[in-house]
Amino acid sequence: MLNRRHIRVKVMQSIYAMHQHHSDNLDKEEKFLLQSIENTQNLYLLLLSALIEIKVKEEEYIDLASKKHLATKEERNPNLKFINNKVLVLLSESEALETALDDHNINNWKLNDDIILGLIDTIKESELYQNYMQKPVGNFEDDKKFIVDLYTEVIAPSDRLYDYLEDNKLTWLDDLPAINTLIVKQIKQLKGEHDALVIPKVYKDEDDKEFVKNLFRKTVLNELELSKEYIDKTPNWDVERIAEIDTIILKMAICELLKFPSIPTKVTINEYLEIAKEYSTPKSSIFINGILDNLVKEFSQNGKLKKSGRGLL
Repeated sequence: MLNRRHIRVKVMQSIYAMHQHHSDNLDKEEKFLLQSIENTQNLYLLLLSALIEIKVKEEEYIDLASKKHLATKEERNPNLKFINNKVLVLLSESEALETALDDHNINNWKLNDDIILGLIDTIKESELYQNYMQKPVGNFEDDKKFIVDLYTEVIAPSDRLYDYLEDNKLTWLDDLPAINTLIVKQIKQLKGEHDALVIPKVYKDEDDKEFVKNLFRKTVLNELELSKEYIDKTPNWDVERIAEIDTIILKMAICELLKFPSIPTKVTINEYLEIAKEYSTPKSSIFINGILDNLVKEFSQNGKLKKSGRGLL
């Protein structure tokens, strides 16, 4: 579920939080870090279950409307195309998803159905929905394209949904883009109405889980040592004025260069430059790139850069 860049971002944020709270309780902070990573699966399940709950609520509305004493012609003979959407039916009938929701106790929408009802209103107001409902019943690919577009254009950008997630768990906001991308990718990969939905694991493998712990601990426990590597490489910068997030990115990158022999040098540099572009100041990536480039040359010359395997330099 999480790639290495997402993991690096999580570690960076945890170290930043430690600094802000002046915390030196490594075990406590590591536990919080690991829990925040585990919570990404809850976010994935919560968002995926929103599609199911939208279907359920619309079915309930159609049923109640049809039973009204003065039901209109449209209410007595409703258009069932949306609730019979083949992708929504697949998700609703997925045993793997149902088991995961039960295991993780994801029942938020039962307790906060106003969010779902608000999403339904927004969906029905959209041109995308109205065009879909006017067309004849299509095949699985037609239904899949509609759900992908619906999720991308209506559900994911919802301010009300965003506010709910922010209030529920603040750490989810940084996870949201990656999880939204994952959900859209998964829906696109569905081949047919009898396809089985696979619930992804939080970590690709045990190596990734160990990478989280090792990167966090090796960076935090060696911060002074790591900072000494770049202090004299910033002659045109006042060290006190370097953004704190930049110093953390530098320490993590240097930590990877020196203490993770299996990670290619280019991968480390590219990953942290992209993180700097997204999470720090506009000039940060240029600043960080300059320092890391000089350090790599220096480490290579003095034998500090020890990478194992071919092509890792």
